Amino acid sequence: MMSVFPGMDPYLEGHLWPDVHNSLAYLITVQLTPRLPETYTVQMNNYTVEDTFPEEDIGIMYPDVALIQKTTITEDPPSEYATLLTPETLVLPAIKPIPVKIPVVEIRDRHKNKLITAIELLSPVNKRAPGIQPYREKRLRLHLGGVHLIEIDLLRRGQRSFDHPLLPKTHYMISLLNVQDGKTKIWAIDIGDQLPVIPIPLLRPEEQTYLDIGKALSDLFEQRAFNKLIDYRETPPPPAFSEKEIDWMKSLGCMADKVID
Repeated sequence: MMSVFPGMDPYLEGHLWPDVHNSLAYLITVQLTPRLPETYTVQMNNYTVEDTFPEEDIGIMYPDVALIQKTTITEDPPSEYATLLTPETLVLPAIKPIPVKIPVVEIRDRHKNKLITAIELLSPVNKRAPGIQPYREKRLRLHLGGVHLIEIDLLRRGQRSFDHPLLPKTHYMISLLNVQDGKTKIWAIDIGDQLPVIPIPLLRPEEQTYLDIGKALSDLFEQRAFNKLIDYRETPPPPAFSEKEIDWMKSLGCMADKVID
């Protein structure tokens, strides 16, 4: 069974996202491998980011981590010292940084092992402080190093990796920074849109190939049987949609009243 959505499925943006992230990166390599000229290789690598503020995604990516622990009144009689203290409103437990592995698809020159094109699938930690700044620095290093950069942002929450006055307000966005012409191409995608087929630049313009992101996601949905893991009767993970968007999603069968056994 396929997703009820024509493009990105917002129900994948929650606790399923780590699985989606890694599996989608792998399927991108599978799709690109037979399309690349013999002089190139494609592989999936990972880098680790310490999520020092995981509370930003408590209940979304990290559903099992407690965020707030309300104070409770014990039955033991308070000491004379304790009676002088003003009770706290709440207690925030210390949340340790969580290591997050982020996959990146790399296309390299087969003979020199030089990185030619990087395909980044953004994670929530890439899109908020403090992780967004190191990621922006990485973007700059890739650009200065002559590497084509494709960013696939299938998350509605968080900040974009770069700002521009003409940047559209959209649910999802895919960008291609081509170092050969210095231009950035943007694919703005809303919840009702299909995911695009985009060019993949290589060393020479005549060698470029393409990536069908919609096919990669639909293959992923079918292979991982996400329909068995998603309850479309629930509200999608935040941020909230507009009333018009919710009405449209209800027409797809989402957020229907739950059946009580």
